Amino acid sequence: MSTSDSCKDSASKSNDDGVCEMNDELNKMSLNATDDGISVCGNCGKEGNDINNVCNKCKQVKYCNAACKKKHRHKHKKECDEHFRLASEKHKEELKLASELHDEELFKQPPSAEDDCPICFIRLPTLNDCPICFEQLPSLKSGINYMSCCGKVLCNGCMHAPVYDSQGNKAAEEKCPFCRTLTPRTRKEHIKREKKRTELDDPIAIYNTGNYYRDGRYGFPQDYGKALEHWHKSGKLGYVTSFLNIGYAYQYGEGVEIDENKAAYYLEIAAIRGDVQARYNLGISEEEKGNIDRALKHFMIGIRGGHADSLQLIKELYSNGDVKKEDYTQALKFYQAYLGDIKSSQRDEAAAAREDCRYY
Repeated sequence: MSTSDSCKDSASKSNDDGVCEMNDELNKMSLNATDDGISVCGNCGKEGNDINNVCNKCKQVKYCNAACKKKHRHKHKKECDEHFRLASEKHKEELKLASELHDEELFKQPPSAEDDCPICFIRLPTLNDCPICFEQLPSLKSGINYMSCCGKVLCNGCMHAPVYDSQGNKAAEEKCPFCRTLTPRTRKEHIKREKKRTELDDPIAIYNTGNYYRDGRYGFPQDYGKALEHWHKSGKLGYVTSFLNIGYAYQYGEGVEIDENKAAYYLEIAAIRGDVQARYNLGISEEEKGNIDRALKHFMIGIRGGHADSLQLIKELYSNGDVKKEDYTQALKFYQAYLGDIKSSQRDEAAAAREDCRYY
Protein backbone atom coordinates (compact mmCIF):
# COMPACT_ATOMS: atom_id res chain seq x y z
CA MET A 1 0.00 0.00 0.00
CA SER A 2 1.33 3.46 -0.86
CA THR A 3 1.95 6.16 1.71
CA SER A 4 -0.93 8.14 0.28
CA ASP A 5 -3.40 5.22 0.46
CA SER A 6 -2.34 4.40 4.01
CA CYS A 7 -2.80 8.00 5.06
CA LYS A 8 -6.28 8.17 3.55
CA ASP A 9 -7.31 4.96 5.32
CA SER A 10 -6.21 6.32 8.68
CA ALA A 11 -7.89 9.64 7.96
CA SER A 12 -11.26 7.99 7.55
CA LYS A 13 -10.88 6.63 11.06
CA SER A 14 -9.58 9.79 12.76
CA ASN A 15 -11.34 12.53 10.77
CA ASP A 16 -8.11 14.23 9.71
CA ASP A 17 -8.63 14.15 5.93
CA GLY A 18 -7.32 17.69 5.64
CA VAL A 19 -3.98 16.70 7.12
CA CYS A 20 -3.67 13.69 4.82
CA GLU A 21 -4.52 15.67 1.70
CA MET A 22 -1.73 18.08 2.58
CA ASN A 23 0.57 15.12 3.20
CA ASP A 24 -0.14 13.91 -0.34
CA GLU A 25 0.71 17.30 -1.78
CA LEU A 26 3.85 17.60 0.30
CA ASN A 27 4.99 14.14 -0.75
CA LYS A 28 4.88 15.28 -4.36
CA MET A 29 7.32 18.05 -3.44
CA SER A 30 9.73 15.79 -1.54
CA LEU A 31 13.51 16.04 -1.73
CA ASN A 32 14.83 15.53 -5.27
CA ALA A 33 16.68 12.21 -5.54
CA THR A 34 17.10 9.21 -7.86
CA ASP A 35 15.39 5.88 -7.27
CA ASP A 36 18.61 4.73 -5.61
CA GLY A 37 18.41 7.57 -3.12
CA ILE A 38 21.24 9.58 -4.67
CA SER A 39 20.68 13.34 -4.43
CA VAL A 40 20.20 15.38 -7.60
CA CYS A 41 20.91 19.10 -7.94
CA GLY A 42 17.64 20.93 -8.58
CA ASN A 43 19.32 23.30 -11.01
CA CYS A 44 21.96 21.52 -13.10
CA GLY A 45 20.87 17.91 -12.56
CA LYS A 46 24.22 16.75 -11.18
CA GLU A 47 24.00 13.55 -9.15
CA GLY A 48 26.08 12.64 -6.10
CA ASN A 49 26.16 12.11 -2.40
CA ASP A 50 27.73 15.54 -1.93
CA ILE A 51 24.61 17.38 -3.16
CA ASN A 52 23.66 18.79 0.24
CA ASN A 53 23.04 22.53 -0.16
CA VAL A 54 19.32 22.60 0.78
CA CYS A 55 16.76 25.34 0.09
CA ASN A 56 16.67 27.42 3.27
CA LYS A 57 12.90 27.91 3.24
CA CYS A 58 11.19 24.68 2.19
CA LYS A 59 14.10 22.29 2.89
CA GLN A 60 12.90 20.14 -0.02
CA VAL A 61 15.27 20.89 -2.92
CA LYS A 62 19.02 20.24 -2.90
CA TYR A 63 21.78 21.92 -4.90
CA CYS A 64 25.41 21.15 -5.56
CA ASN A 65 26.50 24.63 -4.52
CA ALA A 66 25.32 28.13 -3.62
CA ALA A 67 25.59 29.30 -7.21
CA CYS A 68 23.08 26.68 -8.44
CA LYS A 69 20.76 27.54 -5.56
CA LYS A 70 20.83 31.24 -6.48
CA LYS A 71 20.35 30.55 -10.19
CA HIS A 72 17.36 28.26 -9.54
CA ARG A 73 15.70 30.56 -6.99
CA HIS A 74 13.35 32.26 -9.48
CA LYS A 75 12.09 28.97 -10.96
CA HIS A 76 11.74 27.34 -7.55
CA LYS A 77 10.06 30.25 -5.75
CA LYS A 78 6.42 29.36 -6.58
CA GLU A 79 6.78 25.71 -5.59
CA CYS A 80 8.80 26.70 -2.53
CA ASP A 81 6.12 29.12 -1.31
CA GLU A 82 3.39 26.55 -1.95
CA HIS A 83 5.27 23.89 0.01
CA PHE A 84 5.79 26.31 2.88
CA ARG A 85 2.09 27.20 2.88
CA LEU A 86 1.00 23.56 2.88
CA ALA A 87 3.47 22.69 5.62
CA SER A 88 2.15 25.56 7.75
CA GLU A 89 -1.45 24.48 7.20
CA LYS A 90 -0.54 20.90 8.01
CA HIS A 91 1.09 22.00 11.25
CA LYS A 92 -2.01 24.00 12.22
CA GLU A 93 -4.27 21.03 11.46
CA GLU A 94 -2.06 18.71 13.49
CA LEU A 95 -2.13 21.13 16.43
CA LYS A 96 -5.92 21.35 16.16
CA LEU A 97 -6.26 17.57 16.06
CA ALA A 98 -3.88 17.18 19.01
CA SER A 99 -5.89 19.74 20.96
CA GLU A 100 -9.13 17.87 20.24
CA LEU A 101 -7.63 14.56 21.34
CA HIS A 102 -6.24 16.20 24.47
CA ASP A 103 -9.62 17.65 25.39
CA GLU A 104 -11.30 14.32 24.73
CA GLU A 105 -8.98 12.71 27.28
CA LEU A 106 -9.12 15.62 29.72
CA PHE A 107 -12.91 15.84 29.90
CA LYS A 108 -13.56 12.11 29.92
CA GLN A 109 -15.35 10.96 33.04
CA PRO A 110 -12.83 8.98 35.14
CA PRO A 111 -13.48 5.25 34.57
CA SER A 112 -15.63 3.59 37.19
CA ALA A 113 -14.03 0.76 39.10
CA GLU A 114 -17.43 -0.68 39.86
CA ASP A 115 -18.60 -4.01 38.53
CA ASP A 116 -21.38 -6.45 39.43
CA CYS A 117 -21.13 -10.10 40.38
CA PRO A 118 -22.26 -12.07 37.29
CA ILE A 119 -24.32 -14.40 39.50
CA CYS A 120 -26.06 -12.29 42.18
CA PHE A 121 -25.60 -8.96 40.34
CA ILE A 122 -24.61 -7.20 43.58
CA ARG A 123 -21.87 -4.59 43.20
CA LEU A 124 -18.44 -6.03 43.85
CA PRO A 125 -16.10 -4.24 46.29
CA THR A 126 -13.48 -1.98 44.70
CA LEU A 127 -10.30 -0.18 45.73
CA ASN A 128 -12.47 2.92 46.22
CA ASP A 129 -14.47 1.18 48.97
CA CYS A 130 -13.83 0.98 52.68
CA PRO A 131 -12.36 -2.52 53.18
CA ILE A 132 -14.59 -3.10 56.23
CA CYS A 133 -18.10 -1.87 55.34
CA PHE A 134 -17.52 -2.05 51.55
CA GLU A 135 -19.26 1.29 51.08
CA GLN A 136 -17.72 3.80 48.67
CA LEU A 137 -15.16 6.01 50.39
CA PRO A 138 -16.01 9.73 50.44
CA SER A 139 -13.75 12.12 48.55
CA LEU A 140 -13.64 14.58 51.46
CA LYS A 141 -10.37 13.93 53.30
CA SER A 142 -11.95 14.39 56.74
CA GLY A 143 -14.19 11.42 56.00
CA ILE A 144 -11.38 8.88 55.69
CA ASN A 145 -8.43 7.65 57.73
CA TYR A 146 -5.12 6.20 56.59
CA MET A 147 -3.91 3.42 58.89
CA SER A 148 -0.14 3.42 59.27
CA CYS A 149 -0.23 -0.10 60.71
CA CYS A 150 -1.67 -1.92 57.67
CA GLY A 151 -1.81 0.79 55.00
CA LYS A 152 -5.60 0.57 54.63
CA VAL A 153 -7.86 3.59 54.11
CA LEU A 154 -10.98 3.31 56.28
CA CYS A 155 -14.11 5.43 56.45
CA ASN A 156 -14.83 7.38 59.63
CA GLY A 157 -17.93 5.31 60.23
CA CYS A 158 -15.86 2.16 60.68
CA MET A 159 -13.27 4.08 62.70
CA HIS A 160 -15.98 5.37 65.05
CA ALA A 161 -17.68 1.98 65.51
CA PRO A 162 -16.49 -0.19 68.42
CA VAL A 163 -13.93 -2.93 67.76
CA TYR A 164 -14.61 -6.43 69.11
CA ASP A 165 -12.23 -9.29 69.81
CA SER A 166 -12.57 -12.87 68.58
CA GLN A 167 -14.87 -13.67 71.53
CA GLY A 168 -17.29 -10.91 70.66
CA ASN A 169 -16.17 -8.67 73.51
CA LYS A 170 -15.63 -4.97 72.98
CA ALA A 171 -11.92 -4.21 72.91
CA ALA A 172 -10.77 -2.24 75.92
CA GLU A 173 -7.96 -0.51 74.01
CA GLU A 174 -8.19 1.36 70.74
CA LYS A 175 -7.23 -0.86 67.84
CA CYS A 176 -7.19 -0.66 64.07
CA PRO A 177 -10.63 -1.89 62.95
CA PHE A 178 -9.00 -3.77 60.08
CA CYS A 179 -5.82 -5.46 61.37
CA ARG A 180 -6.54 -5.17 65.13
CA THR A 181 -3.16 -3.58 65.82
CA LEU A 182 -3.09 -1.16 68.74
CA THR A 183 -3.37 2.40 67.51
CA PRO A 184 -0.20 4.50 68.01
CA ARG A 185 -0.16 6.56 71.19
CA THR A 186 2.23 9.21 69.95
CA ARG A 187 3.05 11.00 66.72
CA LYS A 188 6.56 9.55 66.93
CA GLU A 189 5.18 6.01 66.90
CA HIS A 190 2.90 6.89 63.99
CA ILE A 191 5.84 8.28 61.97
CA LYS A 192 7.86 5.17 62.77
CA ARG A 193 5.10 2.99 61.33
CA GLU A 194 4.81 5.17 58.24
CA LYS A 195 8.54 4.81 57.68
CA LYS A 196 8.10 1.05 57.58
CA ARG A 197 5.23 1.49 55.12
CA THR A 198 7.42 3.64 52.84
CA GLU A 199 9.98 0.82 52.76
CA LEU A 200 7.15 -1.40 51.45
CA ASP A 201 6.43 1.13 48.67
CA ASP A 202 3.14 2.18 50.22
CA PRO A 203 2.18 5.20 48.01
CA ILE A 204 0.19 7.02 50.72
CA ALA A 205 2.97 6.71 53.29
CA ILE A 206 5.44 8.00 50.69
CA TYR A 207 3.08 10.88 49.87
CA ASN A 208 2.74 11.78 53.55
CA THR A 209 6.51 11.74 53.98
CA GLY A 210 6.76 14.17 51.07
CA ASN A 211 4.36 16.46 52.91
CA TYR A 212 6.50 16.28 56.05
CA TYR A 213 9.57 17.31 54.05
CA ARG A 214 7.65 20.17 52.43
CA ASP A 215 6.43 21.52 55.78
CA GLY A 216 9.49 20.62 57.87
CA ARG A 217 7.31 18.81 60.43
CA TYR A 218 7.69 15.86 62.82
CA GLY A 219 11.47 15.92 62.84
CA PHE A 220 11.84 16.15 59.06
CA PRO A 221 13.96 19.04 57.75
CA GLN A 222 12.23 21.30 55.26
CA ASP A 223 13.45 20.04 51.90
CA TYR A 224 11.35 20.74 48.80
CA GLY A 225 13.62 18.60 46.65
CA LYS A 226 12.97 15.51 48.78
CA ALA A 227 9.28 16.37 48.93
CA LEU A 228 9.07 16.35 45.13
CA GLU A 229 11.09 13.15 44.98
CA HIS A 230 8.60 11.42 47.28
CA TRP A 231 5.55 12.77 45.43
CA HIS A 232 6.89 11.61 42.07
CA LYS A 233 7.48 8.14 43.46
CA SER A 234 4.06 8.06 45.12
CA GLY A 235 2.38 9.18 41.90
CA LYS A 236 4.10 6.45 39.90
CA LEU A 237 2.82 3.94 42.46
CA GLY A 238 -0.73 5.14 41.85
CA TYR A 239 -1.58 7.81 44.43
CA VAL A 240 -2.99 10.57 42.24
CA THR A 241 -3.04 13.34 44.86
CA SER A 242 0.76 13.36 44.60
CA PHE A 243 0.44 14.89 41.13
CA LEU A 244 -1.75 17.63 42.61
CA ASN A 245 1.06 18.53 45.03
CA ILE A 246 3.63 18.50 42.23
CA GLY A 247 1.37 20.88 40.31
CA TYR A 248 1.21 23.18 43.33
CA ALA A 249 5.02 23.11 43.58
CA TYR A 250 5.37 24.41 40.01
CA GLN A 251 2.51 26.87 40.51
CA TYR A 252 4.05 28.50 43.59
CA GLY A 253 7.74 27.83 42.96
CA GLU A 254 8.32 25.48 45.90
CA GLY A 255 11.65 23.77 45.22
CA VAL A 256 11.39 24.49 41.49
CA GLU A 257 11.09 27.51 39.23
CA ILE A 258 7.52 28.73 38.73
CA ASP A 259 6.24 27.11 35.54
CA GLU A 260 2.54 27.52 34.75
CA ASN A 261 2.68 25.01 31.91
CA LYS A 262 4.16 22.29 34.09
CA ALA A 263 1.72 23.17 36.88
CA ALA A 264 -1.21 22.71 34.50
CA TYR A 265 0.33 19.50 33.15
CA TYR A 266 0.49 17.84 36.57
CA LEU A 267 -2.94 19.14 37.60
CA GLU A 268 -4.36 17.61 34.43
CA ILE A 269 -2.71 14.27 35.19
CA ALA A 270 -4.27 14.32 38.67
CA ALA A 271 -7.68 15.36 37.29
CA ILE A 272 -7.72 12.73 34.55
CA ARG A 273 -6.94 10.06 37.15
CA GLY A 274 -9.79 11.16 39.39
CA ASP A 275 -8.56 13.85 41.81
CA VAL A 276 -11.53 16.18 42.29
CA GLN A 277 -9.51 19.02 43.86
CA ALA A 278 -7.24 19.14 40.81
CA ARG A 279 -10.36 19.12 38.61
CA TYR A 280 -11.77 22.05 40.62
CA ASN A 281 -8.53 24.04 40.26
CA LEU A 282 -8.55 23.55 36.49
CA GLY A 283 -12.16 24.74 36.42
CA ILE A 284 -11.27 27.88 38.37
CA SER A 285 -8.43 28.58 35.93
CA GLU A 286 -10.76 28.26 32.93
CA GLU A 287 -13.38 30.46 34.60
CA GLU A 288 -10.79 33.19 35.21
CA LYS A 289 -9.91 33.07 31.51
CA GLY A 290 -13.57 33.46 30.58
CA ASN A 291 -13.87 29.89 29.26
CA ILE A 292 -17.14 29.15 31.05
CA ASP A 293 -17.98 26.09 28.93
CA ARG A 294 -14.66 24.43 29.78
CA ALA A 295 -14.96 25.44 33.44
CA LEU A 296 -18.45 23.93 33.58
CA LYS A 297 -17.17 20.61 32.24
CA HIS A 298 -14.50 20.47 34.94
CA PHE A 299 -16.95 21.36 37.71
CA MET A 300 -19.49 18.78 36.52
CA ILE A 301 -16.90 15.99 36.60
CA GLY A 302 -15.77 17.15 40.04
CA ILE A 303 -19.34 17.09 41.36
CA ARG A 304 -19.83 13.50 40.24
CA GLY A 305 -16.79 12.73 42.37
CA GLY A 306 -18.31 14.49 45.37
CA HIS A 307 -16.64 17.91 45.26
CA ALA A 308 -19.06 20.25 47.05
CA ASP A 309 -17.14 23.44 46.18
CA SER A 310 -17.66 22.68 42.48
CA LEU A 311 -21.40 22.54 43.10
CA GLN A 312 -21.23 25.88 44.89
CA LEU A 313 -19.34 27.41 41.93
CA ILE A 314 -22.00 26.23 39.47
CA LYS A 315 -24.67 27.70 41.76
CA GLU A 316 -22.87 31.05 41.64
CA LEU A 317 -22.46 30.83 37.87
CA TYR A 318 -26.18 30.13 37.55
CA SER A 319 -27.02 33.10 39.81
CA ASN A 320 -24.85 35.32 37.62
CA GLY A 321 -26.54 34.05 34.45
CA ASP A 322 -23.38 32.36 33.13
CA VAL A 323 -24.85 28.84 32.99
CA LYS A 324 -28.34 27.54 32.31
CA LYS A 325 -30.87 26.30 34.83
CA GLU A 326 -30.58 22.85 33.26
CA ASP A 327 -26.85 22.82 34.08
CA TYR A 328 -27.45 23.64 37.74
CA THR A 329 -30.23 21.05 37.94
CA GLN A 330 -27.95 18.42 36.44
CA ALA A 331 -25.22 19.33 38.90
CA LEU A 332 -27.63 18.85 41.83
CA LYS A 333 -28.63 15.43 40.48
CA PHE A 334 -24.98 14.39 40.17
CA TYR A 335 -24.26 15.43 43.75
CA GLN A 336 -27.34 13.68 45.12
CA ALA A 337 -26.29 10.50 43.28
CA TYR A 338 -22.86 10.76 44.89
CA LEU A 339 -24.39 11.20 48.36
CA GLY A 340 -26.52 8.14 47.72
CA ASP A 341 -23.35 6.13 47.13
CA ILE A 342 -21.47 7.24 50.25
CA LYS A 343 -24.09 7.91 52.97
CA SER A 344 -24.57 5.44 55.79
CA SER A 345 -26.04 5.62 59.29
CA GLN A 346 -22.70 4.61 60.79
CA ARG A 347 -20.90 7.47 59.06
CA ASP A 348 -23.63 9.88 60.11
CA GLU A 349 -23.11 8.82 63.73
CA ALA A 350 -19.39 9.48 63.45
CA ALA A 351 -19.97 12.91 61.88
CA ALA A 352 -22.48 13.81 64.61
CA ALA A 353 -20.06 12.74 67.34
CA ARG A 354 -17.04 14.60 65.99
CA GLU A 355 -16.78 17.64 63.72
CA ASP A 356 -13.54 16.36 62.20
CA CYS A 357 -15.40 13.23 61.01
CA ARG A 358 -17.60 15.15 58.54
CA TYR A 359 -17.63 13.28 55.26
CA TYR A 360 -19.62 15.52 52.89
